[in-house]
Amino acid sequence: MSQKTNISEATPENVWAILREIAARQAETDRILTEKFAANALQMAENDRILTEKFATTERVLTEMFAATARQMAETDHHISRLEKQIGGVSNSYGSFAEEYFYNSLKKGDRNFFGEKFDKLIKSEIMQDENNKTRGELDLILVNGKSVAIIEVKFKVRVKHVEQVTKKVKPFRKKFPEYQNHKVFLGLASMVFDDGIQDKCIENGIAVFLQLGDTFVIHDENLKTF
Repeated sequence: MSQKTNISEATPENVWAILREIAARQAETDRILTEKFAANALQMAENDRILTEKFATTERVLTEMFAATARQMAETDHHISRLEKQIGGVSNSYGSFAEEYFYNSLKKGDRNFFGEKFDKLIKSEIMQDENNKTRGELDLILVNGKSVAIIEVKFKVRVKHVEQVTKKVKPFRKKFPEYQNHKVFLGLASMVFDDGIQDKCIENGIAVFLQLGDTFVIHDENLKTF
């Protein structure tokens, strides 16, 4: 026995009812999606706000740290600069003391050195080139009719000073052409010599003037003329 299925007749009223239901469902879907998008947008905005605040805080902290570091470095540089000036001042004071000591000792002594007698003592001569630029300084000079002794004075003699004193000869002859035919002797005078420097001076034919108590001694073995 066959069954019959009742199918509603497609009337205009039925079609409009179906369309209204579809539209209502679509509107509900749109509402739900809109609410979700709005909630997501609010969350993203909140996340952006939090990140912005964190970045701003981090930037502020880093800026303060860099500024503090810069101030500390500037202060350190200032202290170093002051210390260098103080050390330089002390070093210059020691050098001036040594030069004054040997100058006064040579001035009061008989000036019999290098097997000769010197009758003139010159102190602190600045050597300049043709443009009046300073090219060096002669600490002490002993002179007689045929010889000149150039004496470099240091509070403490180091190995570099041995070469420095040998470079004084050429500028000296240029500054004092009247001594072109004189023999030139070299000497290093100091309160203190680094280890081995006295021997190095003697090996190079340079005399050693060394403070000893209230006087000084001179070692002029293997003396050379320059």
